[in-house]
Amino acid sequence: MATASVAFKSREDHRKQIELEEARKAGLAPAEVDEDGKEINPHIPQYMSSAPWYLDNSQKPSLRHQRKWKSDPNYSKSWYDRGAKVYQAEKYRKGACENCGGMTHDAKSCMERPRKVGAKWTNKHIAPDEKVESFELDYDGKRDRWNGYDTSSYARVVERYEARDAARSKHLKEQQLKKLEEKNSNESDEALASDEDNYEDDLRVDEAKVDESKQMDFAKVEKRVRTTGGGSTGTVRNLRIREDTAKYLLNLDVNSAHYDPKTRSMREDPLPDADPNEKFYGGDNQYRNSGQALEFKQLNIHAWDAFDKGQDIHMQAAPSQAELLYKNYKVIKEKLKTQTKDTIMEKYGNAASEEELPRELLLGQSERQVEYDRAGRIIKGQETVLPKSKYEEDVYINNHTSVWGSWWKDHQWGYKCCKQTIRNSYCTGAAGIKAAEAATDLMKANIAHKEATEELPAPVEEKRLATWGTEVPDDLVLDEKLLAEALRKENERKKEEKDERKRKYNVRWNDEVTPEDMEAYRMTKIHHDDPMKNFLR
Repeated sequence: MATASVAFKSREDHRKQIELEEARKAGLAPAEVDEDGKEINPHIPQYMSSAPWYLDNSQKPSLRHQRKWKSDPNYSKSWYDRGAKVYQAEKYRKGACENCGGMTHDAKSCMERPRKVGAKWTNKHIAPDEKVESFELDYDGKRDRWNGYDTSSYARVVERYEARDAARSKHLKEQQLKKLEEKNSNESDEALASDEDNYEDDLRVDEAKVDESKQMDFAKVEKRVRTTGGGSTGTVRNLRIREDTAKYLLNLDVNSAHYDPKTRSMREDPLPDADPNEKFYGGDNQYRNSGQALEFKQLNIHAWDAFDKGQDIHMQAAPSQAELLYKNYKVIKEKLKTQTKDTIMEKYGNAASEEELPRELLLGQSERQVEYDRAGRIIKGQETVLPKSKYEEDVYINNHTSVWGSWWKDHQWGYKCCKQTIRNSYCTGAAGIKAAEAATDLMKANIAHKEATEELPAPVEEKRLATWGTEVPDDLVLDEKLLAEALRKENERKKEEKDERKRKYNVRWNDEVTPEDMEAYRMTKIHHDDPMKNFLR
């Protein structure tokens, strides 16, 4: 009852009130109306429709106590004005941000890129002051996800999708026009064969669509109503045919194929020795390595390879796109194979498709009779012409009587007629050979004369100079024997540092350090920047 009246009622009035409420719930009587003229739902329970005693100021039916009757004027549903600027200063002001020059924040909370020299010192490019707002949101405003959302920004999303749809329709039209042009231009047997292949591909696509529809129908879980003697109803799901023998019951041997009860999978064959004609189940791998499973595997591999090479393709995110790209890839690959094959056959010919070769070419002889006299001249018939290659032979240029490469000396090719190693040079004949030999003899004589008259330089005593430090004089000479002794002592000292057992208890310090000791220390010191330090022993 949607009334706030709690006055005492007689038994008759109470009975009439209950009958009126039942009639209102059944729709036989009009619903009760509040002070605003709105109908009150008769199914609202009394503990909700009755106002509490501290709000019961009137005896009229009302649901105002269920609404928000307290309102805070400080609450607001507005949002911040993004990007709004208040004032643009022309010079730096005291107390402003040292980086950009804005008065609404400090340098620590500045969102601008840190400048090399701030606006406080350059007094240039002063950033405008942002509009700072402070208002208190109500309960709904704090929890509104879309508060402050700019609806005009969604136009970019719509434009992007419209552009994609337009490009897709344009691409489809171009493909259709291309197919029509190919059908009209190709009127030979190959075009007919390709049309038959395309027709078969279309049939396969249609069959695949039918299979997909069948699979979708098969994936639906059928429900049937089960009624019991008590009158209760329920649903039963037909997950599988109960008459089928379970996989793990085919072979109860412990060492047989493994069965995973969670996924209901058995990869290996449970009965490998049974007759294949009598077996109806050969393991899950039988289905994975046959049928469309191999095609799906190749499709996945192609999608992975294409993604690694930079294409935006994903088998699970866009399966239709991946399948279309894979189909185009196979067509292009087959076309390239055919093109390569035709190019090779055009260049070298196809011995398998040509007619039988003549006997003269196969055996290199014929039935023609040729007669010669005692001197070797032809009396009757025609002499057999020796076959030549397609390359030019015995072509002499620049007055040469031999070809390039007919002479070899000192790892160089040349002409035999003039013994020159410069290709495409003019032939000089015997005179050139004599001139080259004379020049060689003269050069050998000059070298021998130079070696005979050349004075050997006086031996210079090698001196080892110090290389340590920056203040060492350039003429500081080290003694080789003292340096070797210093190196030996330095190596022994380092061995003692590494092995604690060889370390002596009584250590004597020697303050007199010689240049040889410094050189030995420098030579045995390990530099941390040296890339070969790990190879030192």
